[in-house]
This record gives sequence, C-alpha cells and structure tokens, in this order.
Amino acid sequence: MNIDSLKHWALFSAPLFLMLGCLWLGFDSEVDVATYFKAHSQAHPMLASVLKVITDWSNPVFYVLYGAMLIQALRKGDFETRRYVLILLAVQVIVAVLCVHFIKRTVGRPRPSQLQYRWDPITHRGTFHSLPSGHTTEFVGWTLPLALRKHTTAITMLLGILVGLLGFSRIYLGWHHPTDVFFGWMLGSFTALATTVIADSTLFRKKANA
Repeated sequence: MNIDSLKHWALFSAPLFLMLGCLWLGFDSEVDVATYFKAHSQAHPMLASVLKVITDWSNPVFYVLYGAMLIQALRKGDFETRRYVLILLAVQVIVAVLCVHFIKRTVGRPRPSQLQYRWDPITHRGTFHSLPSGHTTEFVGWTLPLALRKHTTAITMLLGILVGLLGFSRIYLGWHHPTDVFFGWMLGSFTALATTVIADSTLFRKKANA
C-alpha cells in the first residue's frame, strides 16, 4: 500500500474512530455504554427501528453490488475485475466467516445483554459470541477495498460514514460492545489489505494469460 492508500484508509476509518472515541471518553465503562443504550433504545423505538434496518441490510446491499460487478465482468470478459471480486470473496470467506466464527467461539465474550455472566471460552452459545463484531468485520471488508480501489475522496468519506453508522447500530441495539466493533474494524481492514496486496500481485494472472 502506498501513502495515498494509507490516507484513504485513515479518512475511511475516521467516522468510526470518532464514534468509538466519544463512547470511550463519555462513559466510565462498556457496561455503562450498554446500560445507557438499552434504556435509550427502549425510549426511542423509532430510532431503534431505523438502526435495525441499517444493521440488517448494510451487508446485503454489497452482496448485490459485488454480485453485479462479477456478472458484468463475466459478460464483458473483464478478467481483472472478475479476478479482483473473486479474490475479495475468497478473503472474505477466510476472514469474515472462518476467522470471526473461530474467534467468537474460542473467546466466548458475553454480549451486552449478558453482562451478569463471565466470559465462557470455547462455547457455541450465541449469547457469548460478542467479540469480534462479525457485521463490522464483513462490512469493512466490503467497503474498504472499494475505497482503496476508487481512490476518490467523496466515495471514501461516504463509505466511512456508512461504516460508522453500522458500527454504532451494533452498539446501540445491544449486540456488541465498542471494543467488539473496533476488533471488527481491524479484521475487516486486514481483509482489505490482503485483497489489495493479492490483487496488485501477479498471483492468478499467469495461468489466465497462458
């Protein structure tokens, strides 16, 4: 990654970091964050409904987007776009599916609604799969590669705001702690980095051009 890509990564991450920073500075603990937003969501069901739409549909929108990119690339014989999307899909499966589920089951952190319980490592119970945020991991994994590929300030800022909203929705609705979202961002950023590095390499090119 060059300096320009790092700048876009920082710009992309800024809204999420700003939101997380406000929560870490504004509350004494993540228990206080969970308690506050539980009461707030109950008092403001309309806002909770809007954020639920964001949390439920943010990733599916990008399923459609990348699916359309792949179909169009196949129709036009655009090998580079096809290769890029397939690399991203493969890395997403490894990171956002396999790695995230392994960590969730291994760590066993209770979700905000289960704060009365201790951590339960090596568990299959969903109420102890808080760390990391799978939604955040996956969404960053879809959006950051796009920002790094386009290298357009407006697109990077827009995608960064969407990530901030998605991350906030996971916390507000009581599915995750702020640190869960942070580690989701880290894993999603790894997806973007790996995708970018592999896509810029000669891997899978020689056979296709042979």
